[in-house]
Amino acid sequence: MTQNYAQNYASEVWEKDRAHFMHPWTHFDSFKEKGSLVIDSSQGAYVSDIEGKSYLDGIGGLWCVNVGYGRQEIAEAMAEQATRMAFYNPFGDTTNVPASELAAKLAELAPGSLNHVFYSCGGSTANDTAFRLITFYHRCRGKPEKRHFIARREAYHGSTYAAMSLGAKKMDRVEWFEFITDNIHHISEPNTYRRPDGMSESDFKDALLKEFEDKILEIGADNVAAFFAEPIMGAGGVLVPPDGYMTGMRALCDKYDVLFVADEVVTGFGRVGHMFASKDMFGIEPDIITCAKGLTSGYQPLGATIFSDEIWDTISAPNPDRYFPHGFTYSGHPVACAAALKNIEIIEREDICGHVREVGAYFRDKLDNLRDLDIVGDVRGSHFMACVEFVGNKQTKELFESHVDISKRVSSEAEELGLIVRPVAHLNVLSPPLIVTKAQCDEMIDILRRSIVAATDKLKSEGLLIA
Repeated sequence: MTQNYAQNYASEVWEKDRAHFMHPWTHFDSFKEKGSLVIDSSQGAYVSDIEGKSYLDGIGGLWCVNVGYGRQEIAEAMAEQATRMAFYNPFGDTTNVPASELAAKLAELAPGSLNHVFYSCGGSTANDTAFRLITFYHRCRGKPEKRHFIARREAYHGSTYAAMSLGAKKMDRVEWFEFITDNIHHISEPNTYRRPDGMSESDFKDALLKEFEDKILEIGADNVAAFFAEPIMGAGGVLVPPDGYMTGMRALCDKYDVLFVADEVVTGFGRVGHMFASKDMFGIEPDIITCAKGLTSGYQPLGATIFSDEIWDTISAPNPDRYFPHGFTYSGHPVACAAALKNIEIIEREDICGHVREVGAYFRDKLDNLRDLDIVGDVRGSHFMACVEFVGNKQTKELFESHVDISKRVSSEAEELGLIVRPVAHLNVLSPPLIVTKAQCDEMIDILRRSIVAATDKLKSEGLLIA
């Protein structure tokens, strides 16, 4: 392929994308002007664009390429299954081998009595399934009034109608959409960085628990169906809750007969050093765990809603008129489940969770060194789930005005230097493949430092930051 031909081809693809492909979270003005970076190949922790430039992937696809790119054995497992049987419908009384084997494996990995699996196509649909399953369950147990849900502000649970309504990220609550508001309620997110001045983390935790209990009592405990929570909040700011928060919330759910749903779409399958964070990291056993992303390391779309024996026994109790009219054509897709089984085999065989506990801790410690920079207000997260928060004033924690677009400024500088980080409002989020080395961690942090410095210098030259 000649250089001119390659350049022309790259330009053609870029233009086709700009003309025809509407992306998730499209910002129309900038997309029409600049289009998209066309990623064409990948290996290990790196991706390359269509013109051949290589980038260290600081976001792991999107929190998901846990075992890294180019895993031949996952591709072979998918190809073998596709050749043997690419698809057969999962409705009612047919199944397939990979879906059955994976359901048993997930039941083995999940804590407590979470022994039952409903498949979907991703995290959004896994949470949407949980939402419907919960209302179904309460009606089956003779408590139809239990139809109200509580989640947190700045949560992200997906982009289906129910999942987006459960989430409450301010920047996603645009005026052009509608949301479910009659039976979904929100309480404060556990953002320790922005807790009231002078309040200890322990007192902050107690205030959050009181707010939750007050909300349950305000709605009426007999009316509250479930509480949705990411063990560590992801897209809403990588918020690690204070000590005792998760166990306290679980205890309140038990006290008031409220189901606890742990959204482990991001935290599952090794991102913070455990297959599931709920039990191993936070000491709780949810009633439902939702997962996706790292379940297949992004090699195939797949989500799972894993739920307890109690829920299963209730909904499946003898009743000749009862059935569950919910599901997807691709629930338990055999190729996706084959990819997940091989992916989990790799995670276990290579002790990727152990690697994350060691190298992820190194990464997180090294990130803290960015705190000395002028616009870095906070660095937070756990292992390979982290973010940097930018502020216009470190003393007051005042944010930059939105038109400054600070996170995009920094991510653009990083992209020029060969690193992809995710800009989210005033944050840069990092979630690299879990197989990165300490040297690659150093590379990421070095490039990010240089990018923040470069962006800061430009802010000063534009008069947007006082030197």
